[in-house]
Amino acid sequence: MADKQISLPAKLINGGIAGLIGVTCVFPIDLAKTRLQNQQNGCRIYTSMSDCLIKTIRSEGYFGMYRGAAVNLTLVTPEKAIKLAANDFFRQHLSKDGKLTLVKEMLAGCGAGTCQVIVTTPMEMLKIQLQDAGRIEAQRKLMPETVAAGTIETKSPTAMQLTRELLREKGIAGLYKGLGATLLRDVPFSIIYFPLFANLNNLGKRGVDGPAPFYVSFLSGCLAGSTAAVAVNPVDVIKTRLQSLNRGSTEDTYSGVTDCIRKIMHNEGPSAFLKGAYCRALVIAPLFGIAQVIYFLGVGEMILSFLPKKDN
Repeated sequence: MADKQISLPAKLINGGIAGLIGVTCVFPIDLAKTRLQNQQNGCRIYTSMSDCLIKTIRSEGYFGMYRGAAVNLTLVTPEKAIKLAANDFFRQHLSKDGKLTLVKEMLAGCGAGTCQVIVTTPMEMLKIQLQDAGRIEAQRKLMPETVAAGTIETKSPTAMQLTRELLREKGIAGLYKGLGATLLRDVPFSIIYFPLFANLNNLGKRGVDGPAPFYVSFLSGCLAGSTAAVAVNPVDVIKTRLQSLNRGSTEDTYSGVTDCIRKIMHNEGPSAFLKGAYCRALVIAPLFGIAQVIYFLGVGEMILSFLPKKDN
């Protein structure tokens, strides 16, 4: 990212606004990704992203595509703010002793990815249950023999209901189920994304010290985001499967990351690890493109400039 000094409040505002705009734009595609990744052999309801979205609208209405959006919109602000602010923090500290090398950029990304899982894991845990509820309902109607007897009958569980149930049954650990898989996804993602974005963005700078135009930042964010998203998609499939609480009676259950990998390889083949990859790329590309544009336009700084300044 650019080496200009940005205050922490501005970084948090930028990250929050970017996350809210991005999630609102791409959430239906993210819902399709979750449902496609959770499908197992013998329980296939959706054949593609477009098929999933069409069937979702028909059975659940337009707003069915935004199941779980409230959780995402609530928690994406701190998540994106932590991710972007942490990356800048680590980059600034790692560059104090000289040039910021590629290895240092990757270390900064690693730090950012590690920090964000504090918010990401419970957010994804709740979001996945809400997003996948429609798939379970569709299975119950079209393939009743595949729905497990213990599957929750609630048609539209709320985030609060899920949170209370998880806390009552498993404590705070229930909200952090899949933490290991989330780390395995988000740390490599950030290691790939941030250095790739910074170097792509530098190619479009006006002069040696000049900032890159906003469209260069947008395109760099899109390209870096989609590349990193596809690269870590296999781990995203594993994370989605581990965090899904409800599943059909004929669908596999998993005791951990290695068990999940083994069963997917044996029962579905290696191609299953790429389920939802293009959906994830379509989600992440504009999400991070928008984030970088908001960041580089200095929206947070602009908002803070309207606030009354304290007298010294």
